[in-house]
Order: sequence, then structure tokens, then C-alpha cells
Amino acid sequence: MMIKRYLPVLVLGVSLLAGCATGPGGPVYVPSGQAPADAPPPPETDTNREPERASEQSAPEQEATRPKPHHQAESEALSPAAASLVNKADALLANGDTRAAISQLERAQRISPRAGKVYFKLAEAYYADNRLGAAEQFTLKGLSLAGSSTDLQRTGWSLLADIRRAGGNVAGAQKAEARAQAL
Repeated sequence: MMIKRYLPVLVLGVSLLAGCATGPGGPVYVPSGQAPADAPPPPETDTNREPERASEQSAPEQEATRPKPHHQAESEALSPAAASLVNKADALLANGDTRAAISQLERAQRISPRAGKVYFKLAEAYYADNRLGAAEQFTLKGLSLAGSSTDLQRTGWSLLADIRRAGGNVAGAQKAEARAQAL
């Protein structure tokens, strides 16, 4: 009697679960080396054919709509508030309080997110805290924002060399030093 009462709910639940196992294109999992029967053919990759254009734009118009590269020509200057936070962080680092310095520098980074100098200072703080992975990543970000400033680039490559050497990457350190000296 109890089974008859819950049978419709049970049937509905099983059918819902069965519906999840396959989608409109067939099963979700296809064993390696097999293809589902309904699979669309792979796209054609004829390299000799000229690509189709969605619109009849001329080449200069198309170049104007392309996204800009992620690097920048000049590094952003520090705002007065960010510069003040960097100075506080320098004092904290001099006293050995790396965690508080990192906190100040993260605030400076939120204020001036496109200033390469902030990222280099963050890298120095993480380096002082012996967190070399984060230090290297912040240095690389700072280098991407350094623009055409050779002094800022030289600072970044020298810092990267020190970080890589501390991490045991001698070859990477030598490459970074060579880049710094070439500037």
C-alpha cells in the first residue's frame, strides 16, 4: 500500500535523473576513440582559402576595431595618496614589518592600479617576506606596466634577477640581469 502511494514520485525522480544523463546531442560522456552518432562534423581548416568576412570593411577600418595591446607606452604616475602609502610601506619594511607593508602597498595598488612602481614595491615586500612566487608575479606585472621608462624597467629586471636567484633559478636570474644591463 505504501509503495503504491510513492510510486509516481519514484518514477518521476528516476525519469528526471535519466534525462540528466543524456542531452539533446546524446550522452555527455563519450569513451575515447568513439564519437556520438549525432556529432556535427569538425570545422574545415583549409589554409589555402581566403577567410570569409562578416562585413565589407576595409583593412584600415578593421585594424581600428582591433583591441589595443595590454602593454602601455608610459607608466602611470602615483597619485599623492598612493605615494603616501608607498612611503609608509617603505618605513614599515625598514622596521621589518612586512605584513603591514604589504597591506599598505595593496591599498596603494587599488588607488593606482596602472603604476608599475607599486607592483615593484609589492614585489620587494613579498620578497622580504620570503614569498618568492608572489614577488616574481608582481615584478612581472610591474614590468608589463613600466612602459618606455628605462629606469623603471631596469629596476624591475634587477629585482626579478634577485628574486629568481633567491628561488634557485640561476639561469632565469642571469637572463633577467642581462635584460637589466641591456637597458
